[in-house]
Amino acid sequence: MAVLFEDAVKQDLKSGNIADGYLLFGDDAYLKKLYADKLADRTAGLQSVFDLQRFSGDCDLQSVFDAVTQFPMMAERRYVELTDYDFERADKSDFDKLCRMLEELNDSCVLVLRFDSIELDLKKSAKTKKLITAMEKAGGKVVKLDHRKPAELCKMLTDGAKKRNCKMENAVAQYLIECVGSDISLLSNELQKLCSFTGEGAITKATVDEVCVKSVEASVYDLSLRIFNKDAAGALALLDHLFFLRIEPIIILSTVSSAYLDIYRVAAARKSNATFADVASTFGYKGREFVLERAARQIPKFDNKKFLKSFEALSEADHALKSFGGDERTILEKLIVELCFILAERQPL
Repeated sequence: MAVLFEDAVKQDLKSGNIADGYLLFGDDAYLKKLYADKLADRTAGLQSVFDLQRFSGDCDLQSVFDAVTQFPMMAERRYVELTDYDFERADKSDFDKLCRMLEELNDSCVLVLRFDSIELDLKKSAKTKKLITAMEKAGGKVVKLDHRKPAELCKMLTDGAKKRNCKMENAVAQYLIECVGSDISLLSNELQKLCSFTGEGAITKATVDEVCVKSVEASVYDLSLRIFNKDAAGALALLDHLFFLRIEPIIILSTVSSAYLDIYRVAAARKSNATFADVASTFGYKGREFVLERAARQIPKFDNKKFLKSFEALSEADHALKSFGGDERTILEKLIVELCFILAERQPL
């Protein structure tokens, strides 16, 4: 069972050597739609009335089967796409029909199975393994399209800015990712806004702050950053703004706690000679490695005693919020002051 990645389908499109079938899955919906559209355009043309057919998961499989077996009319090959067909819940006859459809593929049609809202279990699901095997036997390819790595996203942003007569430094691109997240569709929209606002010239971090809407995680991380800088007054002012935005107190606490946990994990990894890649694969930071790089910058501010006291304060605040016995705002204000004090406290030599 050979699972391929973005480069495989990109190379097929570049060379024109389009396979008879593709199974597209993974956690990046933008990339799955992007490459499905590119395959459709390269095969039959996106505007084709005769040779392009798309089906949703609730369709009658016989209709898909009929579309696959038809001969092309205005193009060399037909393009047929089936999105989010829940084969795991399908009865045996329908699942067998789907596998048989793959077995009977020929070079007059390209069949794309695209899974946006349905997750595939490659390890435990017998049906998933059988479907993948059928796709591979038919000469098709199984392609996993996950969120791009931070370096790839930064290049996408800097190149995109250049095409629009603007300039974006790598550090600014990384800052934009930290602010709005790694979703390509969202990043593309924000880049368009930034370039329209700037016109020509350099896009700076100040421009990002002025134009872009930060994610909840990024907004709350700013609170963590002020705590790490021992800026209690700034942190309390930002807390006031977060309450104004009606962000749930438990979400605020959870994000601040996560920032501390990120730092602790990176610090522990350094002591055991583990790499960022080790931490990313073990704790699920894949596609979010910038979080670890950001956390590493805070390590010098901590020692074991400060980590311990900070986690105790966070744990007490968590218990207080979940007990529903105290004022939520007071609990978080007390926590902020306490965390700042822990970092400011000098340890005896």
